[in-house]
Amino acid sequence: MHPALENIPNHPGLIFLVGPTSVGKTALSLQLAERLGWEILSCDSLCFYRGMDIGTAKPTAEEQAQVRHHGVDLVPVHQRFDISSYLEYARPLVEKEVQSGRGLVVSGGSGFYLKSFFEPVVDSVETPPAVESEVQALFQREGLPGILRELEKLNPQGLGNLDVLNPRRVEKALMRCLASGKSLLQVRQDFDRLPKPYAGVPKHVILLQRDPESLRARIQQRTQQMLEAGLIDEVRQLKEQGIEQNSAAARAIGYRETLAWLKNPGDKASLAEKITTHTNQLVRKQRIWFRHQLEADRVVSLG
Repeated sequence: MHPALENIPNHPGLIFLVGPTSVGKTALSLQLAERLGWEILSCDSLCFYRGMDIGTAKPTAEEQAQVRHHGVDLVPVHQRFDISSYLEYARPLVEKEVQSGRGLVVSGGSGFYLKSFFEPVVDSVETPPAVESEVQALFQREGLPGILRELEKLNPQGLGNLDVLNPRRVEKALMRCLASGKSLLQVRQDFDRLPKPYAGVPKHVILLQRDPESLRARIQQRTQQMLEAGLIDEVRQLKEQGIEQNSAAARAIGYRETLAWLKNPGDKASLAEKITTHTNQLVRKQRIWFRHQLEADRVVSLG
């Protein structure tokens, strides 16, 4: 184990082992959890899906036997598992472990899901299926101008910083107004009054990092290992299981490139290059996110 992790106090709470893709979270989270006698809660938004194993670098069966993992293989790949589902899953688990005098090592790089442990990320507005169908039908008939016009009627004071050029966000905003009977400003004010999640639970954030050149080499190597391990066959099977019905899974790096490759098979080297390029682009975004959105208690450099 890295020397910087050897003096982590063993008290009930949450220890977050976070960092960009391929930095080495899995190996260190196993070592840390074993030393503390704790279990691991995955905070990777793709590990929820059964069958998405190779392309997510999901902990192996041996690693999961070594330390019990939560948040892995929860739903079939065609079924969407969103942030609300994750909150419902994680909350009782955290409460149970902390009340038992233990803690959890939370490991992952999915920023929005990590933030849910520190700040409210969803409000209590539930959209009935009838409202969702109504808005979607309006969009089909009149497009973005139609749903934007309807939203402006419900918000005479303005739309704030809503991205009015993004149809999906405008759709969601209109659904929330119709479902709640409130304006966007009122919905936002209600959201700002929500309590902090896990307010009484101690949290310790450890950010893992590597030299950019070293990380790029690891990404290139991991991509090659994934292809050699059978990524193409995995995606072929997932396609039969309905991965394309779940846009969150189908758009994931490694899967979207392979799905496109299956439609027009070609050189595997070009597939590897696309996956590597897109992964490096993701890492740059993750670095920015960790720098500005999550305050680390300690930063550990792995080389």
